[in-house]
Amino acid sequence: MHADLSPVIAATAQWLTCAYPASGGALACALGEVQARQAVTVAARLRYPTPMDVALLGVAGPGGSARLDWITGADGTAAADPDGDAWRTWVDEVVASWAACLLTDPELAALAVAALADGDGGPVAGRPSGTPVEFRRLLAPDEQDRRAATLLRHPDLVASVAELHHAQLVARLDPGQALVA
Repeated sequence: MHADLSPVIAATAQWLTCAYPASGGALACALGEVQARQAVTVAARLRYPTPMDVALLGVAGPGGSARLDWITGADGTAAADPDGDAWRTWVDEVVASWAACLLTDPELAALAVAALADGDGGPVAGRPSGTPVEFRRLLAPDEQDRRAATLLRHPDLVASVAELHHAQLVARLDPGQALVA
């Protein structure tokens, strides 16, 4: 069983960067990946705020990328090496949707990071909550970051993914929302 969210974060960030690739060379790819990873990290820590949530995720699994692939039109491309796509089983649809929301809505991203900083997201597997500095490229991307993640941050292009679970994210970030056991 996995003790943390790293497999889900890595796979979901990889899915986002494959679905919405950067253009402009190796630096652009790296900057796009960092932004995707920061958004996915925030989304995953909000989605799975306690060690028990993470443990249940390890048992049940995140669900995989099949629906996301279908929505984005990537489901028709058969892999040359089926084992090479095994990482796709660790993609979490809700986390990908929430990350897309965070990448395209700066106010929502700020609320999400603030929720982690306030402890609302809670520590995950012994890690302290996030701080805004830790998520600078998500919260305050510079011009180079924006150019690198043009597709990833374009609201119209990622709308089909972002809209899947947008309401759940907004509800999760609502300070008046009571937690339901």
